[in-house]
Amino acid sequence: MPTLASPTASPVLGTDLPDAHGRFGAFGGAFVPEILHPVLADVREAWEAARDDPEYQTEYRRLLRDYVGRPTPLTRLDRLTERLGGATIYAKREDLCHTGAHKINNAIGQVLLARRMGKERIIAETGAGQHGVATATACALFGIECVVYMGAEDIERQSLNVKRMRLLGAEVRSATSGSQTLKDATNEAFRDWVSNPTSTYYIIGSAIGPHPYPMMVRDLHRVIGEETRAQLLEQTGSELPDAVVACVGGGSNAIGIWAPFFEDEGVRLIGVEASGEGLDGRHAATLTKGEPAVFHGTMTYLLQDADGQVEIAHSISAGLDYPGVGPEHAYRASTGRVEVRTATDAEALAGVRLLSETEGIIPALETAHAVHALAAVAEEIGAGGTLVFNCSGRGDKDMATISAHLFGDEG
Repeated sequence: MPTLASPTASPVLGTDLPDAHGRFGAFGGAFVPEILHPVLADVREAWEAARDDPEYQTEYRRLLRDYVGRPTPLTRLDRLTERLGGATIYAKREDLCHTGAHKINNAIGQVLLARRMGKERIIAETGAGQHGVATATACALFGIECVVYMGAEDIERQSLNVKRMRLLGAEVRSATSGSQTLKDATNEAFRDWVSNPTSTYYIIGSAIGPHPYPMMVRDLHRVIGEETRAQLLEQTGSELPDAVVACVGGGSNAIGIWAPFFEDEGVRLIGVEASGEGLDGRHAATLTKGEPAVFHGTMTYLLQDADGQVEIAHSISAGLDYPGVGPEHAYRASTGRVEVRTATDAEALAGVRLLSETEGIIPALETAHAVHALAAVAEEIGAGGTLVFNCSGRGDKDMATISAHLFGDEG
């Protein structure tokens, strides 16, 4: 298996986006209260310096290797390929990262940045709990105070991750307004940040929020796609697959695996959103049904009602239960570079069962949305083609929900 890139090398961005104002075309920017403008400027300057600093890069790459467990494998899924027919399917195994998902790549990088900035306290938001666990883990590693905001509904359906965060020393604060899910946890985290701008660093967990966060999250996760290219070359003789599939909520796992492929026009990039109970009912398919608006500090697509109010999103997966999406996703979808598809709650559950029974890999419910799309994409590509999907997280956290729906019990 290829080794990780040289620890002294700076990330190769492979794109000139965002621009100096944090814009991805018409999307992005920084729409925040005045008190946060200098805070964001400090974060941006610190990140631009760290990104080009060999000392920061060496420490970050060392932790990815020795603590996170990178590089993660690229696994050829022979039984799934045989079951579905068409293209040969590979899984990028982010479920094998320490803490069970890709989120730790970003958390480690941002905690290192917070320490560099002299911050004494970390806050984060979380939906499925994986970003919360990753942040709590990184804070425990470095001995930094950690507060995680989580919607009351998500605390109930993701109780295992809540226990993990508390065991790691984090304080978990319940968001009880609105839908009591990821949107509301993010609202509470922003309120905390406005109240404590000097001492506190906010680790945003997805490719959302005001500039520079969408750029920074992409840069910290692009290691997923960089490894995929190198591993595919070793296994197949070509570093370019025919398509790369990933689930999309806020969009961190997708932007990470896609970023090194944006300039490769022959590689199809396919994002799968949560259509919940159906596009005519409750869902979280923002790129499919949303409209441009400012949300959580950035211009992006947003689910809105007829009066322009934020609609309550729904998905069986807490990590996709978000009415917005990252601004770079909005841009890439609007230009047609990324194809957008959807999967319902029922289709995601079928995806869990399919991957589990064919390959012995139990995916997170978020990841299972991407699994649903594999059959159609593999058929479109055809035999002899290559299809990679990002296995972004493992399903331990979702077993109570999965068991209740598939087997009619409480797990």
